[in-house]
Amino acid sequence: MRRDATATRQRILEEATAEFARYGIAGARVDRIARMAGCNKAMIYAYFLSKDQLFDAVFDAVVVRNVTDVPIDAADLPGYAARLSDQYRTYPEVGRLATWDRLERDGVGVRTATIVEANGHKVEAVAEAQRAGLVGDHLPPEMLLELLFAVAATGFDSVVPGQEPPSPEARRQMVRDAVFRLIRP
Repeated sequence: MRRDATATRQRILEEATAEFARYGIAGARVDRIARMAGCNKAMIYAYFLSKDQLFDAVFDAVVVRNVTDVPIDAADLPGYAARLSDQYRTYPEVGRLATWDRLERDGVGVRTATIVEANGHKVEAVAEAQRAGLVGDHLPPEMLLELLFAVAATGFDSVVPGQEPPSPEARRQMVRDAVFRLIRP
């Protein structure tokens, strides 16, 4: 039977995403990923060379999905943040992977070319919106974008015991309102 390399690689990435999100880089086990993906460890190393490079491939794939699913709209940063917040709720592994990346890589994480390019594009879009007067220039565009990401990732989990968390619609509006206040010219 002929193997489908693309399908195998995709299965490995899917299983590695779940494994890294759950256990981090150090705690993830390549043998578990191989078993769940229906392949062997040698195949994983043939595709990705190391566990760190497998993690980078997983993180890059998540970034590409986010950039594709939720393109930045610098003319409507509150709406962009709300859509990004929805994306984070749909794919909670994004936040976990980003946290593991920072925790296990000297507090800043590894910046692959994919991540640098995606963030560079977003920073430039925010800078352009600042130059056009659509967004306040009281903060550098890099800092503004970082704060926007933080607001979008807020889980609103610190609710009063016994109180229901906000509905998705209310959560989305809170994100919009917070980012609107953040970017005011």
